[in-house]
Amino acid sequence: MDLWTRTAVLLLVTSTVTSTPLINELAPGKEWPQRNSVKQPLDDEKETTVLPLTEGEAATQTEDPTGKVEGPEEVVIDASPPILRIGGEGKVDYTGAQVWKVSTERISVRGVITRLTRRNLISTWGGNQTSIDILVKSNAVTNVTRVFKRERIPIEVLIEDLQQRINEENPPLDANEIELQDRRGHRMTWKQYHRVEDIHGFMDYLAKTYPKIVSVNSIGKSYEGRDLKVLRISDGKPTNKAVFIDGGIHAREWISPATVTYFINQFAENFDVETDDIKNIDWYFLPVVNPDGYEHTHQSDRLWRKNKKPSVGSRGCVGTDLNRNFGYRWGGKGSSGNPCSEIYRGSRAFSEPESKALSDFIKNSASKFIAYLTYHSYGQYLLYPWGYDNAVPPDHKDLNEVGNRMAAAIKQTRGSSYQVGSSSGLLYPASGGSDDWAKGEGIKYSFTIELSDTGRYGFILPTSFIEPVARESLNGLRVLAAQVAKA
Repeated sequence: MDLWTRTAVLLLVTSTVTSTPLINELAPGKEWPQRNSVKQPLDDEKETTVLPLTEGEAATQTEDPTGKVEGPEEVVIDASPPILRIGGEGKVDYTGAQVWKVSTERISVRGVITRLTRRNLISTWGGNQTSIDILVKSNAVTNVTRVFKRERIPIEVLIEDLQQRINEENPPLDANEIELQDRRGHRMTWKQYHRVEDIHGFMDYLAKTYPKIVSVNSIGKSYEGRDLKVLRISDGKPTNKAVFIDGGIHAREWISPATVTYFINQFAENFDVETDDIKNIDWYFLPVVNPDGYEHTHQSDRLWRKNKKPSVGSRGCVGTDLNRNFGYRWGGKGSSGNPCSEIYRGSRAFSEPESKALSDFIKNSASKFIAYLTYHSYGQYLLYPWGYDNAVPPDHKDLNEVGNRMAAAIKQTRGSSYQVGSSSGLLYPASGGSDDWAKGEGIKYSFTIELSDTGRYGFILPTSFIEPVARESLNGLRVLAAQVAKA
């Protein structure tokens, strides 16, 4: 019985979660808009009504460095008029919505962000300890502009009309690309963001074409019944170490599955000429951890983040943030107990079929996993545990050293700068993450990689970025592979 078969059998076995101790850019051929060429809302002098901060809000708000609120106060319940839906398809329309970058170095700014988030006038996209990107809803631009002007908070408009950016993000392939798809035997390209059907079809194609090194298995089903397909690339040597790579935990982060499938294609198509560092590893890839949410972003709401499992007694709110649902220090900082929050942690650890299937597979696998990498966007960060609190594991110096070498390889490729550090130290605490859980399971090299860019496009990264981002990320992955070979 080979390793892959034993893995499938062992999935029926349960095991105890262990833990480790605690120690305290631009698309090619394009140019940026000229400075000040994008209209800034603060240029508008129109007076509007300002929403005051109530005594209750002032008394209860608690903040983290990004301006989010911890615990129940972090929850955002949609009390404002909904974003319009258009046509018979029922797609969410973000016409007029904007994305701003806001400096949070002044403590008072965090309170303003908290208040506006609670009033459901804005939502947060990404951020660190010095700035945060916010989505300002179309019906709130004027009011939020007035608040920021009154508080003398400078902002930079990153996206002036979000729907226009969405419309331009993923154009259809030209006739030559479509013809090439037919000749290849699968539909995958890295010039377009593909649906789950295309991604899974590509994986199956590789398994049929390279049966000696490629195999595909479903490790479970999503809430809506879609397969959670894992592809393995291995020459079957019993001495091989193992690396697990996933993408698409958060539905709206399209560059993540695109990058992971790029890795798959490179290794499968070129395995014979790859280095021994690559050949001496059993590679496991789960490109789309959250297929239901990912399909929802293509069909209905481009910015959907969570999975699609309804929450009992949640007033109709749907979905759990899968990256708050893993069992290491579940339920702590940076997660919410309210099902309507975008960072809802679920009713219990591993309450979601997607996170449970992933964890069961790794725990019960016969493979010796040395590294776990989970690809997200955006921000350009190489993050290692811990995320649940401002702490680091005992071997944090090893992780930092490898992360810096990966970042150097990425930068050498096309100049992209990635910051390296612990999730909680570089960004903010977020408990229940998959990287913390993997580290707690004893997987030494556990990283979350936040891909490009740093905010100009954010989640709506044009397709012209796919290959450049994936190529530089592959070079970073090769550094990790060389380190695994030494482990």
